[in-house]
Amino acid sequence: MTKASMKEHRPGRSRDRKSHLSPDAERLVSAALGLANSGSRLEDRYWEAQLVTRIERMLDGGHVQGAHDALDRLNQTDGEAYGALVEAVEEAAETVTIEVDGQRWEALLVLAPLVVWTRFRIPSGPIPAQAADTLATHWRAHTIARSARFQMLPYLFSIDQLPDDYAELRRLARRIGQAAIAGSTARVDLKSLPETADMLADTRFLLGVVAAPEGTPVFRWQESDASDHAGRVPCLEAWIAQARPTIEPLLPGCGFECLLPDAYHINLRESDRRVRPYSIRAAVHYLTHALDLEASDIKATVAGFGHERLDEYRIGLSIRDEDEVAHGVVWPLLGAESDQDEPSPIEQIREVLREVGVSEVRLWRDLSEPEFCDDCGVPLYPNGKGEIVHAEMPGDVEPESTHFH
Repeated sequence: MTKASMKEHRPGRSRDRKSHLSPDAERLVSAALGLANSGSRLEDRYWEAQLVTRIERMLDGGHVQGAHDALDRLNQTDGEAYGALVEAVEEAAETVTIEVDGQRWEALLVLAPLVVWTRFRIPSGPIPAQAADTLATHWRAHTIARSARFQMLPYLFSIDQLPDDYAELRRLARRIGQAAIAGSTARVDLKSLPETADMLADTRFLLGVVAAPEGTPVFRWQESDASDHAGRVPCLEAWIAQARPTIEPLLPGCGFECLLPDAYHINLRESDRRVRPYSIRAAVHYLTHALDLEASDIKATVAGFGHERLDEYRIGLSIRDEDEVAHGVVWPLLGAESDQDEPSPIEQIREVLREVGVSEVRLWRDLSEPEFCDDCGVPLYPNGKGEIVHAEMPGDVEPESTHFH
């Protein structure tokens, strides 16, 4: 399986599927199929050039629907071509070429994810100027190539506050990249971002753009003479050591893990993977403290959900012999993940539950249609009686005001 086929598509939230493709979408499908079936690097480069030219023109013109429609079609018909097209669309969205005074620069949108867990509210929003400057300095010093230029937005983003449109991402990469090259401050509206959903475990993101002269390194680990940062691991270790003291005051009452700053889309996927076990741990910890009980008093019911194929597992957590679900957790399957993996998603879920002390785990064998609450929109979860229900904490719960770490 190729690297491309492992990628998963993050669709816009307001799209409608089309049965008939536009000419642009048809050409994207054709080029992606050509790339997936290519027998040489020479042919690869031809199809890649076809995809890049068309996708960049579509995104720059705001015609992103054609790319979504092509992805939807290939997702149903050819997984290898789908992966190739996802890779091409993501690259066009997060990377732009900027020419300044005859010099061509490659600008890349980058994220520094923080996997966060708490019993309270995970903060997001503006970062104080001094803290933002300190974080940008450490980011630049420990992960960015010395010849590259870099700018970070002074904001702690939730996933709900990041752009969900490929064309918007490309515009953002260009705007911040131009400012980074010029040494000015990017003008980005950070005051009208949507509210953030409250979760016990979630990801927060620092976002920026790194710009390097065409053909030169972007990251520190690409530099042949960077003996002090010879690979990704030393860069991550230095980033954690230097950035964590500045991040801690931004996340009061929270535990968190720093991931390696890297390209936008690859870090969205990595943060999705890394937050899943923390969601289970945070939920169990919350229930034991809020209800004054032991983890062994909690039982878990796990069921697979999806339309025709498995898309996610939902975990209903109940107390002792009760059938009501007190809390629920969603474990999405990402990219090419399936029950054939070793270890399988079910085995991973069972292992995390065992680690936190939940020994009674029931598994539904049948695939269920994903259901959501008509009133509040939250997912519904399986219980031990074979029902899909709303998670409801007991009405008389008064959680202790202790921090979760």
